[in-house]
Formats: sequence, structure tokens, C-alpha cells
Amino acid sequence: MNPLNHPDFDLLQQVVQAVQSAGQAVLARFSVNARPCDRNDIGNMIAANDTISRDILRPALSAACADARWDDDEAGAGALPPGTWWVADPVEGAINHIHGLPDWGVTATLVRDNLPVLTAVHLPLSGDTYTALRGGGAWLNGTRLHVSGKTELNAAMVGTGQAVPDEGTAVYQRMGSSVTAMLAAALVVRVSVPATLQLVQIAAGRQDLFWQYSQVRSGLVAGALLVAEAGGSVTDLDGTPWHLGSSGFLAGAPALVAQAVAILAGEDAR
Repeated sequence: MNPLNHPDFDLLQQVVQAVQSAGQAVLARFSVNARPCDRNDIGNMIAANDTISRDILRPALSAACADARWDDDEAGAGALPPGTWWVADPVEGAINHIHGLPDWGVTATLVRDNLPVLTAVHLPLSGDTYTALRGGGAWLNGTRLHVSGKTELNAAMVGTGQAVPDEGTAVYQRMGSSVTAMLAAALVVRVSVPATLQLVQIAAGRQDLFWQYSQVRSGLVAGALLVAEAGGSVTDLDGTPWHLGSSGFLAGAPALVAQAVAILAGEDAR
């Protein structure tokens, strides 16, 4: 479908304006020299940035789609109640922003009956805006995106990362084992946060695969739609189609996802 003819095209343009406006407000607070002192300082800095961005996003998105409720639980996981919801991350990669690192942005995704239907991800430092419409493709600044065409994992750049801090020993052990297995199977392994910043690279074909144990809605819905609309596969870690109730997440070039399922399943069986 031509995105101009998509029924949600005009709504998406309003979402783009909202995330870009919020991104500029947060960019004004960014410094490469930022150095938080401790966890209390980290929490305060993140909360201040979130408030500034959310105060722009929430009224703009509510006006754009009045019947959509707001997902207030930024760290929430699992399915949402039926209906239409805005799932936004006012500063995705907030921990990077407050340490003077570049991997952060602003995201907003409309979810209808637990299905992401449109999304916009704005990266203020580069000026890039990634967008996707269900059935209308994935785009970077108006250029259509396509996932990697790689078919062999040994040529692939792959990655994982934490969903949130303090996930617990069991998750860390699974992550560690999976990284060890992927280091043996793939070309290069990245371990970084946030998930969205890896997923936009997968949608653009620059990175080939991403997996994550556990999940946070606001960290995955935008990237899941972008990857799917760029022609990628998005599944649970067992290869079944991903949904908001899934326990894990795997996305990338279709041929590589199938190979990764076998490797990750082998590690979980140990």
C-alpha cells in the first residue's frame, strides 16, 4: 500500500510532530559532559527529562487520537486491556542521555487491541525519524527500509541487552549463556541498551538480529513494528509469532531468526 493512502497516514504525521517536538526539548538538556554521581542522581535526572518530554507528548497524542488511553506504566510488560492505547517512551535510552552518550530518542506507538499499528521514533542527535504503518511499510526520513538479506549467521551482526535494570540472576544467566553461544555462531555480538536503538538498525538493514529475555512494552512495540514492516521476522524465542504477552523477543532477517531460535533453545535446554 502507498503510505499516502493508508487510513492512519495523517495520524502518523501528527505523531511525528509530537516526537520531534519532545525530542528537541530533551536535546536542549543533553550534554556530552553529563556525569551523574550515583543512583539517586541518575533517577532524578531521568525523571526530570521524562517529565519534560511527556508533558509535550501526552497532550499532543491525546489530541491526535482522543479515544486512545495512555499506558502510564513505562516499565510495564504483558498484554494491555482491549482497546486503543498510546505506548510511548519519553526518553528511550534515558540512561545514555544522562551519561552524555548518543543512543537515545523519543518513541510513540499506537496499539489497537494489543497490535502495534503505527509508530514514530525520533533520534534528535542525528535528526533521523523512523516511522512505520501496519501494512504501509517502514521508513527513515521518507526512504523505505528493508531488513538485511543475510542468510548465514556466521556473517551476521547480532545483539541483545537488558530490558530494565535489576532483572535478576536467572535472566542474567540466560543472557550470559546466550551471548557465549552467539559469539561462537555469529560474526559480531553487541550488548547494549536500549532495544529500540538496535531494532531501528535492524529495520534499516545495518544490524541483522536482536534478542531479549523478558520484555518491556515501551521498549519493544516501536521496533517490532518497524522490523516487521521492513520485511523482518518478529517472534518469541521459540519461533512463534511475537505478541505483547510473549515471554521473550527475537527479531531480524527471516533466515537468521530461524537459525537463532535453534541456538537459543539449545542454551535454554542446558
